[in-house]
Amino acid sequence: MLISGTCFKVPAQNLNIDILRKIHVSRNQNLDPSMNFMSNSVGPLSILTPITIYGIGQIKHDSTLKRKGVLIGGTVVISGLISSGMKLGFKAERPFVTYPYIKNVGPKVGPNSFPSGHTTQAFALATSVSLAYPKWYVIVPASIYGLGAGYSRMHLGAHYPRDVLAGAIIGSGSAYLSHRLTRWFYNSKRK
Repeated sequence: MLISGTCFKVPAQNLNIDILRKIHVSRNQNLDPSMNFMSNSVGPLSILTPITIYGIGQIKHDSTLKRKGVLIGGTVVISGLISSGMKLGFKAERPFVTYPYIKNVGPKVGPNSFPSGHTTQAFALATSVSLAYPKWYVIVPASIYGLGAGYSRMHLGAHYPRDVLAGAIIGSGSAYLSHRLTRWFYNSKRK
């Protein structure tokens, strides 16, 4: 059992660092400021988007808008808690700690890498907004934003591809689950 686990872990880690090396080491450094902006926008947008939607609902006395604001905000909070808990549980080192040719060219980050909190938040926001407003002109930019945020984390040397993939799954999954539970709750409340 130990041997088979080791055999699977080494190739997966090699693929992980090979992909990261291709993205980060040979990156276009002129994009570093844009990638920093993309990464740094995740926190403020994750807070401002649900507050704005809820606030507009409050002003218009629109309970549907307020509910969407709560759903989006709740999704962001839940996914953030899951991601933070996993970071503390796994305690995976950042790639720039393990590999000297990877440099953190973004803002200072904490010690734990898995999963990517920025990517988790970006995908939670993008997916919950897309579920709340299922129109192509919302879904396409939201998806591009989530993917861009995840890519920026690798471009800046802060995360492995596995961290970003896990963040995308956690964020999207949290949004989908929150959406389904909220719909179930409000439907059962009407009955």
